[in-house]
Amino acid sequence: MITNKINNINQELKSKLVKQEQATSFRVVGMILRVLFGVVFIYSGFVKAIDPLGHTYKMLDYFQAMGLPQVYYPTLVLSILMIALEFAIGLGMITGIYLKIFSWSAFGFMLVMTPLTLWLALTNAVSDCGCFGDAIKLSNWATFWKNIVLMAMIVAILYFEKYHKPYLSPLPSSLIAASFFGFSVAISWYCLLNLPLIDYLPYKVGNNIPEQMKIPDGAPLDEYETTFIYKNRTSGEEKTFASLNDAPWNDTINWEYVSQNTKLIKRGYEPPVHDFLIFDPEQGDITEDILTDSNYVVMFVMYNLSLANEKAIEDLNQIYVQMSEKGYRVVALTASSPEEIDRFAQTNNTLFPFCEMDAIPLKTMIRANPGVIIIKQGTVVSKWNGRNSKKSFEQFLQKNNV
Repeated sequence: MITNKINNINQELKSKLVKQEQATSFRVVGMILRVLFGVVFIYSGFVKAIDPLGHTYKMLDYFQAMGLPQVYYPTLVLSILMIALEFAIGLGMITGIYLKIFSWSAFGFMLVMTPLTLWLALTNAVSDCGCFGDAIKLSNWATFWKNIVLMAMIVAILYFEKYHKPYLSPLPSSLIAASFFGFSVAISWYCLLNLPLIDYLPYKVGNNIPEQMKIPDGAPLDEYETTFIYKNRTSGEEKTFASLNDAPWNDTINWEYVSQNTKLIKRGYEPPVHDFLIFDPEQGDITEDILTDSNYVVMFVMYNLSLANEKAIEDLNQIYVQMSEKGYRVVALTASSPEEIDRFAQTNNTLFPFCEMDAIPLKTMIRANPGVIIIKQGTVVSKWNGRNSKKSFEQFLQKNNV
């Protein structure tokens, strides 16, 4: 009997040791998954936090594709909060602080984003999901499969979460978790008032715009598929032919041509800048003149005049006067209608001339409304947020001896 009790005790000890070893292994596996998952979310959150306007534009594209109302300022607030949540989830995963809350938040996040990206992959309603901002471009299908992997990881993390041992009491955990959100919001707010800390756009300082517009030799071109529809004159039946060689184009007695359909089946190389076109109401297309000017050209970028910061106009007027007196060209670029331009000019007593440009390149050129870009022979020399014009313009003059 004593021997049996000893054996039972030994078995219980071995069982506990096995469970402890298993728990340790599960904690290690869970930590590895959390770090990998967290790194993706931190990077994704950071590159969007430094460009809150870019993420806002992308969300507005989503709303337009879904047929939902597109309201700028609420979308901007929602964008900053979503970025902060993503960034905080990533830090929460790595640090293990409030792991259960952050794990379920991540699961909810992926539960929304995974079917959304599947819809994008199937419909291509928005060409670029924007999950990594402008830092990394992924196809919609690549984004969907990336989310499938992340969904599998977060499910595993939720299972291993029960083996995690918290190492901080609730109060410091709460303060640190709140700082995750606060840090992201602070970065977004700073970049909103200035410009992104890192410029991933093709119009960053130092880039030559004409070079960004070139298509390299041998680059793949767009591939299209054309089908031809003919109607049988006898039966009235319409038939689709895959090519003109297969179509009965020379048999006009038995067949009648109806129509042809052409669709893009594979997109070729698209240069970083492919839609740069400036139209002057009096001179017409002045794109070439702007890009080849050997002197400095100042461009005030205001893609939407109804959303432009009117407090910056006085400083822009002063820049226009100083640069014009020195013989430099100064133009304002906007996608607003002529009526809106006239109304804005009269209300704000603008001195500078307006030119027309599509909204998409204007949003890409600079994340500010208004923003200031100075180029010389097509190369971006300087750019800044219009609200910082007084200080930034003085720095430009001193740096370039203008």
